[in-house]
Amino acid sequence: MGAVHHMLLYGCTEPGLINEQVWNCGGMGGDEEDVLYSGESLLSGSICSEGQQRILYAWAKNAPSLILPEDVGFEIGGKSGIASLVLQLHFGDPHDMPMVWNLANGQIGLTLEVTEQRQKKLAGVYLLATGGSVEPRATTFLESACIMKEEKTIYPFAFRTHSHSLGKVISGYRVRVDEFGECKWSLIGKKDPQLPQMFYPVEHYIPVKNGDILAARCTMESNRKRMTYIGPTRNDEMCNFYIMYYVTDGQILEADSCGGEGPFENYWERNYPTLNNFPDDASLL
Repeated sequence: MGAVHHMLLYGCTEPGLINEQVWNCGGMGGDEEDVLYSGESLLSGSICSEGQQRILYAWAKNAPSLILPEDVGFEIGGKSGIASLVLQLHFGDPHDMPMVWNLANGQIGLTLEVTEQRQKKLAGVYLLATGGSVEPRATTFLESACIMKEEKTIYPFAFRTHSHSLGKVISGYRVRVDEFGECKWSLIGKKDPQLPQMFYPVEHYIPVKNGDILAARCTMESNRKRMTYIGPTRNDEMCNFYIMYYVTDGQILEADSCGGEGPFENYWERNYPTLNNFPDDASLL
């Protein structure tokens, strides 16, 4: 894994800084020190400046390569709204950043396979994430849930879990509510986030349609004496469940993430009265 803790590939209409190859998008430093590159402070900017900002891929913990299913691809260029690709690098310690990166020879980065032939199934990524906090010397459940509100059907084919050091199990589900208000939970994926954080293939293809609920839980265990908050720095935590999916009707979802309003601790029971019949093994591997 080296100095890079994880990487995120974004599709942008315009990058955060148009005339810069490398810039500081903030987040992982945990302090106010400048981020240096080639001995000079990097300019600061957002990931994308205007238009679309979509997560296309994420990597961490020495994960192997991702191979998409046959006839599945991410659309870029043309009328997709994605004219630029931005690779965001997160460092465990910003002082481990190399002074000079040779991006051209593959010293750091991603290798993509690109084709001009339109694929039959367009791919997208949907992120379930939480805010919240992890109690000291305790186990905390951070949860999220959102209703699918678009007239589409998506087919999840891979999932990825992401936390920092306190995450033990992250699980994601499709939930359907019957006419009697009873919930049926179907597992999309579950993994220990301390393992290589690749996109793992789903065991069963579970279509998600308008009116379904997507729900995720992060089981966090802390031996720290202090409260740990969800945030971008190395002193914080993260609770992310990524769903990689394809559609067959030519258009991916307009929404690419689900957050909701907290508190996120035991969110399913406290903040989402529609949910019931919670899976007993949501925190077990």
